[in-house]
Amino acid sequence: MSLLTGSANAIKYTLYGFNLIFLLTGIILIAVGVGVGAVYTGYELFLVGKFFSIPTFLIVIGSFIIVIAFFGCWGALKENYCLVLSFSVMLGIIFILELSAGISGYVLRNDAYDLISKQLSSTLKDYSNTTQSDTTALWDSIQRDFDCCGVTNYTDWRDVFDSDQLPLSCCTIPVGTIGTFTCDDTITNLNRNKGGGCLGGFSLEIAAHAVSLGAAGVVIAVIQFFGVIFACYIAREIKIRNGITGFM
Repeated sequence: MSLLTGSANAIKYTLYGFNLIFLLTGIILIAVGVGVGAVYTGYELFLVGKFFSIPTFLIVIGSFIIVIAFFGCWGALKENYCLVLSFSVMLGIIFILELSAGISGYVLRNDAYDLISKQLSSTLKDYSNTTQSDTTALWDSIQRDFDCCGVTNYTDWRDVFDSDQLPLSCCTIPVGTIGTFTCDDTITNLNRNKGGGCLGGFSLEIAAHAVSLGAAGVVIAVIQFFGVIFACYIAREIKIRNGITGFM
């Protein structure tokens, strides 16, 4: 028999419904973390460790949410003070962690340009036209995907090759070209990528994903804030009706 009546009983079932939503938010956090983490992994040579910490953090938080949602559901249905109190405390901790992850995502967005600039500049010299490497392959991939050349512009390659030659990925090879093709930084080269340096477009792409992480963390944290309030209220009502003193 339910010990709760009236508004408290209604909030109990509201909390039960919220727990189903929490279960979905946990899955969403895991999906966002995995998705953005996969994008970052494709560019891991050009990114620092902090770009991977937030996606991993959200995946861990999402996993914890799925687990503690069962505490909330079971505690609300059974009107168990200890379970509901434990749920509210754990949800409060998750709320703080999610808010921190969300804020970190927005901070990372602001730092993305400088961090990526340093990484791109430091890996430029590792590009090699004689041996195949992951760095060379990634530079070619980014220059083609973002229609760009070099870090800030095509002249960055002069320090690497000591000539006017550029990687072929800096140019669009005309349709029907046969035999050899030359990609250089001469002013008459009409085939050179028109996107300028890669820093601008690439950093914006990475920063956009950082914003996705931040938005996911903040929005879900706000939703869970109401869950904490409901859980604390239910725990208080159960405590009063059972005559429980203290926290136990």
